[in-house]
Amino acid sequence: MSTLATTGAAPATNSPETSGGRAGKQGVSVGRVIAWIFMALVMIITILPFYWVLRTALSSNAGITSDPTSILPVDFNLRGFARVFGMQSTEEALADGGSGASMNFWIYLRNSVIVSTLVTAGQVFFSAMAAYSFSRLRWRGRDAVFTLFLAALMVPSIFTLLPNFVLVKQIGLIDNLLGVALPTMFMTPFAVFFLRQFFMNIPRELEEAALLDGASKIRVFFQLILPMAAAPITTLAIITYITAWNDYFWPLLVSYTDSSRVLTVAVAVFRAQAPTSGTDWSGLMAATLVAALPMLLLFMAAAKRIVNSIGFTGIK
Repeated sequence: MSTLATTGAAPATNSPETSGGRAGKQGVSVGRVIAWIFMALVMIITILPFYWVLRTALSSNAGITSDPTSILPVDFNLRGFARVFGMQSTEEALADGGSGASMNFWIYLRNSVIVSTLVTAGQVFFSAMAAYSFSRLRWRGRDAVFTLFLAALMVPSIFTLLPNFVLVKQIGLIDNLLGVALPTMFMTPFAVFFLRQFFMNIPRELEEAALLDGASKIRVFFQLILPMAAAPITTLAIITYITAWNDYFWPLLVSYTDSSRVLTVAVAVFRAQAPTSGTDWSGLMAATLVAALPMLLLFMAAAKRIVNSIGFTGIK
């Protein structure tokens, strides 16, 4: 009877009320509170610059000057966006403290889409072929060549600007959309490494079975490997597209007219058109939002896919 009494009393110590009390104590622990405060601070620091750009874009230049510390937009209006889209006359733009000249937004948008698409399509395709060669094919010196190729990750991209500029100039592609896209249209060390990590995880038995059935290496690559790698290839395409869209220094170096300028360069051109009275901060921040918003929305939509694909490839 004493044993039964003892065992019967045990569940009372783990009653829902007791468990709830412990969970409640854990929920208000000092460590948890500090963690939430730290997370909130990180979110504020991350979001504040974007909000400040939006606040400035929605303010008038006169309002920004009169009340620069206001958290809310001063003299709320959309005239900065109107200047970016060319919907204001020169007189109206100058009256608002603007430059009197607008961005040729639609041409710059078209150029950004063309360049980013060329870079993404070429880089993903050629990087996939190189990654397949390094991961699945056996040839003399493969690992040594891959190590040397991977070492290019440590070379700053600014070191290759001058050779690329000389090459593009010699083949007559200066101030041309193809010249803007060419240096990054082919494989990059990161892209090859990223896809190689995934290809190495594909069971060799599947490839060997296809080869035994008479499929060639090319057919195996296009009809077996690429479909199985759809997720990481899509992720790489998104990352490449965002990177190409945000590229600034190389397009600035080789673009001289509106026919080849992309949106990131257009923002600098808009800044250079500032009147002598001062910078058109409202228009400049509106131009910045116009240039950044498409890629920000794309990244937010694809963030989960990117994180999952990077985790699956084993990249730390």
